[in-house]
Amino acid sequence: MSRPRIVVVGAGFAGYRTARTLSRLARDKADITLLNPTDYFLYLPLLPHVATGVLEPRRVTVSLAGTLPHVRLALGEADDIDLERHTVTYTDPEGERGELPYDRLVLSVGSVNKLLPVPGVAEHAHGFRGMPEALYLRDHITRQIELAAAAPDPETCRARCTFVVVGAGYTGVELAAHGELFTDALVRKQPLRQGIRPRWLLLDLADRVLPELDRRLSATAERVLRRRGVDVRTGTSVKEATSDGVLLDDGDAVDTRTLVWCVGVRPDPLVAGLGRPLEKGRLRVDSCLQVPGHPEVFACGDAAAVPDATRPGEFTPMTAQHAWRQGVTAGRNVAASLGVGTRRAYRHRDLGFIVDLGGVQAAANPLGVPLSGPLAGAVTRGYHLAAMPGNRVRVAADWLLDSVLPRQAVQLGLVRSWSVPLESASPELARLPHPDDHGRDPRVPGHSPPKEEPDDQQQ
Repeated sequence: MSRPRIVVVGAGFAGYRTARTLSRLARDKADITLLNPTDYFLYLPLLPHVATGVLEPRRVTVSLAGTLPHVRLALGEADDIDLERHTVTYTDPEGERGELPYDRLVLSVGSVNKLLPVPGVAEHAHGFRGMPEALYLRDHITRQIELAAAAPDPETCRARCTFVVVGAGYTGVELAAHGELFTDALVRKQPLRQGIRPRWLLLDLADRVLPELDRRLSATAERVLRRRGVDVRTGTSVKEATSDGVLLDDGDAVDTRTLVWCVGVRPDPLVAGLGRPLEKGRLRVDSCLQVPGHPEVFACGDAAAVPDATRPGEFTPMTAQHAWRQGVTAGRNVAASLGVGTRRAYRHRDLGFIVDLGGVQAAANPLGVPLSGPLAGAVTRGYHLAAMPGNRVRVAADWLLDSVLPRQAVQLGLVRSWSVPLESASPELARLPHPDDHGRDPRVPGHSPPKEEPDDQQQ
């Protein structure tokens, strides 16, 4: 008799933890397959460290094959799920189509950038959800400072060293905080014109930064940002974006070549095609993470609307903490459906939040105790090292080296602007070259790639 087939779609926080739990509980009971576009789990909270030269890219990636024993990795991106035939159709990295049959399915496809109908944003902004975007931004910031240092006039210099971040949630705040330190380090080697220094703007329509967190954490983060010179503007957002700058909704025009879109995320659109009830784009599940009407299908993470046991009638927010914990519950409940253990409802208890502000600064409230300054910084980095499923020694070594050595101010040019579009439904993958309107294939020698919008004139 063949063993049950378990397919886990997506290796983000929820999917990785699900697969890891199953590899421990159900490895002798089922064949486990993990479908993911990349061969690594990305520890997303440390992505700002990559974008600003603190950590090397591989430090925040954890090998799936190396850390998930008894789990088969299928490289590919899910295109369609047939709930009646119990199959997942996918496309592998080389464009070949494949199909995975399942007896149990875990959907943990995560989220993608949230787009708003703001003119010019899709064309001139970049998101910050995956490794390609972080690598592009690292090169782009370095390039803009180098071009600013050589600019022929003060206006161009100021525009090139002005960086606009939209969205003052976790991602936007941490990126602006780390980015300001990064550009200050760059201009020490590439001095700008007299009286000009890098300028970071952080915009949000909310009345404060980190509006989803405790006000004390919010106040701490804003105080650090303002002390460093970050121009924090609440109640403000972008009205229009062009290749030369942005127009704010308060009427102010800002000349810039850099617009980073961190306004939030939306559930992966894959779940909308299942024909099952949704909650604001998220797939509805019960308290045990099962899809009503399909007990063999489980969902967790950002793409799942999971009932919040602490707030009846509401759903858990789309955060890494919830995804990480839901992955454990999903793994245990799938194993229970195969006769291993007992199933349980998802319940959580907030252990506090941390916001890494770069250097030795952070804002944290572990177990509800508000902390700031170097102590919060130590707690924050300690938490990340404890939470990471691998690479702890390498990450700690990079942090130590960054504290005593200058950062390497070089751009490698491996990720181009057109390969990380904001509207991508797959931020973990850089867009591959493709034939343009004239049929030229850039993968063929002698053929040109899609025309690159000059990075010194755009973003």
